[in-house]
Amino acid sequence: MSFYREHKDRLFAYVMRMTGEYYLSSDIMQESFTRYFEHYGNKTESVSLLYTIARNTLFDHARKQWRTTQLESDQEDCSSNQEQALIVREEYRRVLSAMQMLEKDERDILALAVSGVLGYRKIASIAGISEANVKVKVHRARLKLKKILNAGDE
Repeated sequence: MSFYREHKDRLFAYVMRMTGEYYLSSDIMQESFTRYFEHYGNKTESVSLLYTIARNTLFDHARKQWRTTQLESDQEDCSSNQEQALIVREEYRRVLSAMQMLEKDERDILALAVSGVLGYRKIASIAGISEANVKVKVHRARLKLKKILNAGDE
């Protein structure tokens, strides 16, 4: 259970960046942990394996649902500073929306990289590409995301 507690928030953040939907991300995160523990139990604690399962779960869902996702805005805000929380939430939505404009492989690699859990070598292993290619893709995706966000400011 400590493995779950250690990694659930970061895995959720990764899936959230990929889908842009809170409830879907929560379901996929739970499904990923369920598959992980059903197949590997508590014997193995491999973060890269967990992210590979999550990534495959995302792909499974995408194959089943060929639709564009949108961020659900009915989340309650528990912050005492409602205005600041609204600004942060709007910026978060803006970034998630911009990420949805990236190509699927760009979004996937960038989301894995910004999760902060996996290094380029593990991301390369998950994506099935070279470490150098991961670095290039992350750099290009960041530049493209920055361009998308700056275009929205104009």
